[in-house]
Order: sequence, then structure tokens, then C-alpha cells
Amino acid sequence: MSGAGAGKVVCVTGASGYIASWVVKLLLHRGYTVKASVRNLNDPKKTKHLLALDGAKERLHLLEANLLEEGSFDALIAECQGVFHTASPVSFNVTDPEAEVIGPAVKGTLNVLASCAKTPSVRRVVVTSSTAAVLYNGKPRTPDVLIDETWFSNPELLKESKSWYLLSKTLSEEAAWKFAEEKGLDMVTINPSMVIGPLLQPTLNASVETIMSVINGIETFPNLTYGWVNVKNVAEAHIQAFEIPSASGRYCIVDRPAHYSEVVRILRENFPTLKLPEKCVDDKPFMPAYNMSKEKAKSLGIDFIPLEIVWNQEVQLGPESEKNIRQKQLRV
Repeated sequence: MSGAGAGKVVCVTGASGYIASWVVKLLLHRGYTVKASVRNLNDPKKTKHLLALDGAKERLHLLEANLLEEGSFDALIAECQGVFHTASPVSFNVTDPEAEVIGPAVKGTLNVLASCAKTPSVRRVVVTSSTAAVLYNGKPRTPDVLIDETWFSNPELLKESKSWYLLSKTLSEEAAWKFAEEKGLDMVTINPSMVIGPLLQPTLNASVETIMSVINGIETFPNLTYGWVNVKNVAEAHIQAFEIPSASGRYCIVDRPAHYSEVVRILRENFPTLKLPEKCVDDKPFMPAYNMSKEKAKSLGIDFIPLEIVWNQEVQLGPESEKNIRQKQLRV
């Protein structure tokens, strides 16, 4: 197998997840041998879609690993030149923040990095962070403000607002940078916004669920503005951050921020038969769309798939029922 990864061994943590599955797919396509962790090797929902990827039979090795178990990733990372740490819980509704998201995110990241630090073959670690660790610092997010990688979220503000998932990503990235500096690890973080696009895994993930809630007939759309980005761009950014020697620091991976009203408009143009919400959940002014710099992301060679064409590029509609339209949106 020829390609940039021919003869190289890398690992991906949390490989059954949305972004990670695409990272594995692209790594295999580039010729890498991939050691990938899943929580349960006996669960086909975690493994079947990975084992079906082109090149998986020859170059994909699945292992079990536990984020909260020290040393659990030693065998996974052994002999690897690159590590892609994507494993982290994603949940926007939690009852026990420390147990459900914060602890696993922070402790899991440190456990993975500890295994990297004692593995001489590892030359770079790419950590999946989020714009959750960027945006929330009390500064205004308005159209005249340009947000970039120098922004860091304020944990105290996130605690006050009980934004537990956002806090978990912020604290885990903080801990990662501190550990990497202390141990001399070459680490890069990828900070995507709300990730959308086709699924490889059979289960619905949290970010795509935000779109499916609109498609599935909610009566009003939220008065929220998010950054949006295609999962293919996010996976590509991970691999480029490993392969490009000069890559360093953080990379915000965002096509552009858009209000839910705009997302609904785009969906309506591409899915005219769907029953989509007509009104916002409240009568307040729409949350403004801020600006995020693409300068550093483009240094990775990322050619962003525009939000406007995500749907009509990836979903070719025929004489299908609305149910099948929804299914095809997720299974392209």
C-alpha cells in the first residue's frame, strides 16, 4: 500500500466515535497501520463499521481501553509514531457532571498522554478539543469580533452557567497543555465547532442530533448561533496536523458560524418535503453570528466544505419518503 502513511503505525483513541471513525477511515486510506481503542470489542455497534472500512482487514487492530484506568493505553500506544486522542464523553444533559463528563475528559486525557510520554516512538500527539474551550471567556461574540486560537474559555464562567460539557473540554485541554509542557510532548489540538455531515457509526451522536431534532419535527428552532463544520474537514485536519512538521498549537476548525434560522433555511431549500419549524422559540433578537479566523486552519491545507452545500452535495434525493430522506442524510 502506497501513501503518506505506508509503513507507519499510529493509534486512535475512542475509535468508534463520530470524528474518530472518520480519522480511522482517512488514515487507512493513506496507508497507515492503525491501532484503535474501543470500550467493548464484543459490541458490534462499536466495531462493525470500523472493520468494514477499506484496508481494515490488513491494517486495523482494535484493542479495549478504559479512559479512567491508568496504563490502559500503554499497549495501544506501544510502537506508534502518532497518537490521535479523540476519546471523551459528549453529553449536553448530565446529572453528575464530575462522573459523567469532567472526570473522564480530564483524567482520560492525562492517562493517554502519560502513556505517550513513556513511549519513545511517539513523535506527535493530536488531541481532539473543541471550540467549547475557546469561545466562553466573557468577551462579546458579535460580527465585528474576530475569534481565533488565542481565545481560551474561562472555567469559572462555565461553572457559573453549569455548562458542564463545555467545562469538561476546557479543563481537559488546559490539563493537556500543562502536561505536554512538563513532559516535553509535541502536542497539537484540533478545536472543531458543531460537527455535522455523514455518519460512519450506526448510532446518532450529539452534534448531528441537533440537526435531526429540526428535521424530526420540533415546532420551533432555538435562538442560538453555533459554528458549523463538516466531519470530513475535521478528520482531515487531525491527519494534516500530524503529517505537517511545522504544525503546532491549537487549530480552530470552523466553516462558519450560523444561526439556527439559517440552518433551517438551508435544510428547507434542500429538503422541501420535510416539515421544518417556521418560528424561533422566542421573540428576542436572533443571537448574532460572530466571526472565526480560518487563517491557521488553512495553513493545514483545509478546503472547507461550505455549510450551504453540505446537504445537497452529500444527499441526492430521489422519490423517497421523508423517513428515508432522514436515513440517507445520516448514512451517506
